[in-house]
Amino acid sequence: MRYWLLSAVLVFLVACEEPATMDPNAAWTLMGDDSRISFASVKGGDIGETHYFKTLTGSVSPDGAVTVEVALDSVETYIDIRNERMRDLFFQVVEFPTATVSAAVDLSNFDTLQVGERREAEIVVGLGLHGATSEYDAKVFITRIGAARVAVDTAEPIIVSVDEFDLGDGLEELAVIAGLPSITPAVPVTASLVFAQ
Repeated sequence: MRYWLLSAVLVFLVACEEPATMDPNAAWTLMGDDSRISFASVKGGDIGETHYFKTLTGSVSPDGAVTVEVALDSVETYIDIRNERMRDLFFQVVEFPTATVSAAVDLSNFDTLQVGERREAEIVVGLGLHGATSEYDAKVFITRIGAARVAVDTAEPIIVSVDEFDLGDGLEELAVIAGLPSITPAVPVTASLVFAQ
């Protein structure tokens, strides 16, 4: 009886064992509910606040092309009137509804990643926003969190300047309406993204 029970347990464990490799020919889909892109702002010189976007979609193609679409009208600043001002005055979502994040990753460097294992990578991240594009050198951690799930997290913030995207006037307008002497134009951005095959 004990031998039969032990055998059954072993069979179960083998059946549930995570595969050692991921499918190199399969695409990856961003899990929006498990992912977040956040940014911080500093107003009046010394008051820091954090914000994020609620709606993200994206994918990674089998050749490693990464695309993430950010719905700018989903910005969450934790204050309703500020959300509205960010959407209408700063991002101007009627004309520019989305931002696009892009990158290229050599997936062959990660197809043997074990569950729970994490590796660091250096990538070039492209950002399309408000009709302009810019690129940033970034360090990210890629962690295999399941049989066909990986998490991609920025190892350090990416500093984005609003002036790169002709958003300076909108930032100044926000400051005037809010009665602030200034809002810092350099914005640290972080990302925590989960992809599944």
